[in-house]
Amino acid sequence: MSQYFDIGDETLWNPSNGASRLFLRQVAVFEAELGLASGIGPMENDECQIDPAVFETFVDALLAQHRRTSHTIMLALSDGFTATTLALAERAGVKVDWARLGATPEGALKDVQVSAHTGMSVPPEGEAWASRLREKAGELSRHMPR
Repeated sequence: MSQYFDIGDETLWNPSNGASRLFLRQVAVFEAELGLASGIGPMENDECQIDPAVFETFVDALLAQHRRTSHTIMLALSDGFTATTLALAERAGVKVDWARLGATPEGALKDVQVSAHTGMSVPPEGEAWASRLREKAGELSRHMPR
């Protein structure tokens, strides 16, 4: 069995029920964390519609949040979801402003990690961050059935 993530009549992703269920639960977590709707509708009759405009806003906020943290555990918990969402966004035609996101993060850093040995960690250099995330999203996209 599988489920469909669609924009209109176009299927962007057709994961197994388990992968879909886990992804949708993580969507709810990140909607709460960001205080934003994702644009990913409810799963009804094994189909889920994505609102591209709302999804684009969600993706931008998700990437901005990811860019502002250097906390090892926060990144470990969010990397897979962020890369999967980015792969889905690329299939949906969402435009990502990599130049803005790769620049020094806007606003205060969030969830930084401080160590007695190394001091406060900072987010990675923008180009390295974007490259790593895009590479992971590309790898995942190759394994995401349509």
